[in-house]
This record gives sequence, structure tokens and C-alpha cells, in this order.
Amino acid sequence: MTINEIQDEVIAEFSDFDDWMDRYQLLIDLGNEQQPMDEKYKTEQNLIDGCQSRVWLQCDEEDGRLIFNAESDALIVKGIIALLIKVLSGHTADEILQTELYFIERIGLREHLSPTRSNGLAAMVKQMRMYALAYKAKHS
Repeated sequence: MTINEIQDEVIAEFSDFDDWMDRYQLLIDLGNEQQPMDEKYKTEQNLIDGCQSRVWLQCDEEDGRLIFNAESDALIVKGIIALLIKVLSGHTADEILQTELYFIERIGLREHLSPTRSNGLAAMVKQMRMYALAYKAKHS
């Protein structure tokens, strides 16, 4: 599946709910379904700057594709990073760098986050793109 196909799937999933309390619950469920991060990756180096809550992001490469793993100590934030992982993980650095993440606006996520969470969302996206840039630089 392409990143855009996954984004469209996420938009469809969120459009099933009109109420934002239900959408928050969907985010929390997504976060809870995520595999827990191995404690050895919960390091200062993997902490994302710019997030109010603590968010760790680990990136590995398998067969030219980037695999993300993350953890947060806040339920909604854990759901947000799970959503980003669902969309971006398993794709190449080029695919990640060339994709516009339109699902964030289409599901109304940014407008329903506090300013600090919105900044955290931007920081998470930026960090995932930075990993993609680093892998691309290392392999070119």
C-alpha cells in the first residue's frame, strides 16, 4: 500500500465518527494497540524535542524501508504517534520525504489539539522526516 492509500484509509476510519470524543477514543485505542517499545530505546537520544509529553521515537531500516517504533507517556499523544507510524512506517526514505501528510488536516486533528500538542505533532513529523533524510544521506 502507498502512503496516500493508507492516509485515505485513516480518513475513512475517522469519518465514521462525528463526535470528537469518539475520535479521541479511536486515537487512544490506536495507541494502546501499538507494540510497547523496548526499554533499551527509551533514551535521551530518542526523545523528541518540542513535545510537552515524553515521546520516544526509534527508527530502523529493513530492506531499504524505514520501520518506526515509538512510545509516549500520554494516551492521546501515543495515539497520534501510532497514527503517524501506521502511515509512514514500512516505506522508503524517498517516499516519506516526498509525501504530503494531508490526513492530519482532513480528519481535523490539528484543529482539535491544544497548541502544545499541535507543536508536538509537528515535532514528531519533523523527527520522522529527519530520520528519512539521515538514512537517505547515509545510503547515497
